[in-house]
Order: sequence, then C-alpha cells, then structure tokens
Amino acid sequence: MSEICSKCGLPKELCVCETIAKESQEITILLESKKFGKVYTVIYGLDEKEIDMTDLTKKLKSKLACGGTTKQGKIELQGNHIQKTKEILLGLGFAPDTIITRQ
Repeated sequence: MSEICSKCGLPKELCVCETIAKESQEITILLESKKFGKVYTVIYGLDEKEIDMTDLTKKLKSKLACGGTTKQGKIELQGNHIQKTKEILLGLGFAPDTIITRQ
C-alpha cells in the first residue's frame, strides 16, 4: 500500500504538489563574494515548505561538480555557475519566466 500525500490526498506516486509549486516560485540566481574573494552562486526565493531544498541542493551539486549548502532558505554553490544553474533548474521543471539571473 502506498503513502498518501497530506496536501492533495493523492498517492505519493501521483502527487503533483511539488510540480505545481515549481511553476509558482520566483527564483533569483546571483553571485556573492565571500571571505578571501571566493565566489558563490546563490539561489533564493524558493519556498522551503513546498520544495525539498536538500534534494534540490544535492542534485545541483552533483550536476555542477561543486560544493554547496542550504542556509536560511538559500542555496549556496561554490563557484560561478549562473548559466548552468538556470539550465538545470529549467530541466527540473521550473518555469523559465520565473527565474531571474543577476551578475
């Protein structure tokens, strides 16, 4: 017997809650300079309650071959990965008009 989603009431295999949430997010990708001049790609604007941030961070880190973390509702990735990050997010189902990039 499969688990039931608490939000939509459908079985987990058929749940569309995260897909709907991906289309309604206002995501901003920008560069931040940290200690010792290190550059980080920061992604914010994701709703932690609707999107699994740890899973998304893990996917981004593996596809970009870099280190990173999730802090206070933001995803921080080591290095300059603005364009690649946007392409990966589009591939994961996020809407193209809701992703804003700044440099």
